[in-house]
Amino acid sequence: MNSATADGPATQDAPAPVTPAGGPLPEAISRRLQGLPAVRVEGAALRTVELPLVSPFTTSFGTQTVRHALLLELWGDGLRAWGECVAETVPAYSSETLLTARETLRRHLLPPVVGAPARTVADHLAGSAWVRGHQMARTTLEMALLDLAGQAGGRSLGQILGATRDRVGCGVSIGIQPSLDATLALIEGYLAQGYQRIKLKCRPGYDVALARAVRERFPSCPVMLDANSAYSLRDLETLRQLDAYDLMMIEQPLATDDFVDHAALQAAIRTPVCLDESVHSLAAAHTALALRAGRIVNLKPGRVGGFLVAAAIHDLCQAHGWPTWVGGMLETGLGRAANVALAGLPNNTLPGDTSASDRYFHADLIPEPFRLAPDGTLPVPTGPGLGVAPDPRRLQETTLEYEVLR
Repeated sequence: MNSATADGPATQDAPAPVTPAGGPLPEAISRRLQGLPAVRVEGAALRTVELPLVSPFTTSFGTQTVRHALLLELWGDGLRAWGECVAETVPAYSSETLLTARETLRRHLLPPVVGAPARTVADHLAGSAWVRGHQMARTTLEMALLDLAGQAGGRSLGQILGATRDRVGCGVSIGIQPSLDATLALIEGYLAQGYQRIKLKCRPGYDVALARAVRERFPSCPVMLDANSAYSLRDLETLRQLDAYDLMMIEQPLATDDFVDHAALQAAIRTPVCLDESVHSLAAAHTALALRAGRIVNLKPGRVGGFLVAAAIHDLCQAHGWPTWVGGMLETGLGRAANVALAGLPNNTLPGDTSASDRYFHADLIPEPFRLAPDGTLPVPTGPGLGVAPDPRRLQETTLEYEVLR
């Protein structure tokens, strides 16, 4: 693949390939790749799609009305595979954006892969392991490679990762609403549909009253709050008040890079602290466990650099007795299929943000969208690779930008 582009000079020669840790792959990753065939990537394309949301989604970051997603398509040996990037258009949840992910894929991650001889997934990824950060871009490439190798080897992503269940329990995430009454009405509707857990976005001034109102109306409903780093230890008394409402957890209450304060908070409150943005790598998970900076971890592959790393974090948390669950980033059916496969791992004992397609989109990209069963579960895809592929008509309808990389 020619690294020269029409809008810029050729990229500099990359350093010699190394594995992500500078040495052998962690055993939790390497054993999952055993038995997968080498694959050749003959071509790649990047596509930006736009899907309007069913309703606005408001968090402490702001309000979102549409989902812009970057899709990576790989093809080789008669197969086509897909990866989805969960980066957003603005650097709020993460420092990455759709534009930075697109350029990182174009200039650095894809050139060692496209047109190379047939290689294992690990060897393909090693070609760009020198790149620092850009976890969401990395995950996009890894997802597509696992889809391609899974199709070639006749193994589903769930089988590759080690899923032990054929159905997973589902929760639903509710953004900040105009009123408490509107929130309660939404909860009632989602519980009627069968969702097993309610997650409510919160922020300072919209927290204790929210928890109290929900508990008064739904005394036994599994409920958690998600703060997206909106608090500090100055809010300790407010956060301590939440102990009265029997919450499953409060997710990422403090700054993304502050394990010490999270540990202090967890020692001061009964409500379990769940870490999300803080756990951005396997090393960060080790730090969180060592400092007891919480009791639960939300697994998001895009945040940690891939499904394989997410599975390794799952194993680490399982060994230390910390439950895990799979979070969501408003993925289309492609990313949702991969998330559901990850959710099938045994330590993911809490319902994840693996909602049905119609929770967010009027029409998904895949021809058979994910539908919630009456018991609040979704099926783990069993087909080779992701087990799903986009509908060509829907791709055309939603595409804003398309680029073939040669």
